Amino acid sequence: MVAGAFPLVKLGSLIIKQASKPVANAMKRRAKSSPFFKKYVCMPPAQLYHWFEVNFRLNLMGLGRAKHVDKLSDEMATELGAEMLGEFIIFSIAVGTLMYEYNRSATKEEIKEERERQKLMSLEKKIQDLGLQTEMQGTKIRELERTVSDLNTRNLSLTARIFGTGKT
Repeated sequence: MVAGAFPLVKLGSLIIKQASKPVANAMKRRAKSSPFFKKYVCMPPAQLYHWFEVNFRLNLMGLGRAKHVDKLSDEMATELGAEMLGEFIIFSIAVGTLMYEYNRSATKEEIKEERERQKLMSLEKKIQDLGLQTEMQGTKIRELERTVSDLNTRNLSLTARIFGTGKT
């Protein structure tokens, strides 16, 4: 991968994170103005959050659990639900971006490891080939040494016959 691509990915990630805020704000405005979003997306999680928050605070103060928690007004529940929705959208985009960056990095690392594995296998094969070549050369050297030894023996024999016969 090109060295210049790394900063572009980081820059793209930052742009996506920054763009998530206006998207979240637009969703919050839509949630506040749409009856469907108000009733089914904003208010139920806001009321549940309110119930947990009241009980948590009472437990924290040592007063136990509340027998009855008054619901938030529709306006307050819509506002809280819209804020929760906005934060959830920002968080989801951030998590998605982090997952993308992690997967990209992991893939890059896997490719690097695969290249190293291929390089290692190539080197092992070359070592094996060199070992085989060394054995073959060793065999040829032994054959040549035998041939030289045989030639020396024949040469000595011929020399002895030629010069030995001439002296006697």
